[in-house]
Amino acid sequence: MPGHAHPIIIKKKKRGHGGHHGGAWKVAYADFVTAMMALFIVLWLMGQSEKVKQAVAGYFNDPKGTANLLGTTMAANGVEVVQNDDALKRLKQKLEEEIKAKKELEKLSKQIEITITPEGLRIELIESKNGTFYQSGSAQLSDSGQELLALLAGELKTLPNNLLIEGHTDAAQYSTDANYSNWELSADRANSARRLMQADGVRTNQVTQIRGYADQLLRVKDDPYDPSNRRISILVKNLTAGVAPQIAATTAKPPAPAPPTQSAKQPPAAPTAASKPSLMGKLTSILPGKKK
Repeated sequence: MPGHAHPIIIKKKKRGHGGHHGGAWKVAYADFVTAMMALFIVLWLMGQSEKVKQAVAGYFNDPKGTANLLGTTMAANGVEVVQNDDALKRLKQKLEEEIKAKKELEKLSKQIEITITPEGLRIELIESKNGTFYQSGSAQLSDSGQELLALLAGELKTLPNNLLIEGHTDAAQYSTDANYSNWELSADRANSARRLMQADGVRTNQVTQIRGYADQLLRVKDDPYDPSNRRISILVKNLTAGVAPQIAATTAKPPAPAPPTQSAKQPPAAPTAASKPSLMGKLTSILPGKKK
């Protein structure tokens, strides 16, 4: 209506504490928890023994376990092993001296490599272009191969250590037979080495594993066809620790108790199983019906 002033309406907007901030705080919290967990792991490792530290370091250096093949001081089943470097060094020196003492083998010293690894003492017989220890494409040992393995068997048979024998080939295919590949050849060469060494005194249960790798663990990775990729590896494994000795005293009878004196009072005899009511007897007694 004319002459009347229109009312003035003021709208006030209420402002809250802000909208949704997203999940940024979750990321920050997760980073914090991860950092704390890493800190606790580091603190735990610092308090462990040297063997545990070496085992953890070996895992991170070789997570796949192919550093022949464990790369740590823990066996594949988690059993702790004893690594006696001094004993391995003495064995290494003795083998090298005996090889040099034989004129037939001294010329092959460059093809015999003996190294100390975390698993034990590794002895590798490395092939040449024309074949030194095995005939080309065959698991038949040459005269040099037989003589060297007999020498090694003479020393290794006196040790308590277990042995592992591996066979390796290069990438060349030596057989046209589809059923006989480098896998079979590498395994057969390792097996022929086992048979000869056991014939020369190595115990039957001393060789615990035979492995055939074909060309999967090349010595010269840049040249899969290099002759040195063909080799036999004999691993003198570290001794296993923590084996409980057989104690004869466990079967000994306990000493007989001293006879009681006349003044000592004998304790009342414990009730026998026959005097105690059985569970079925108790249940039967509370059930309704005729009781026998």
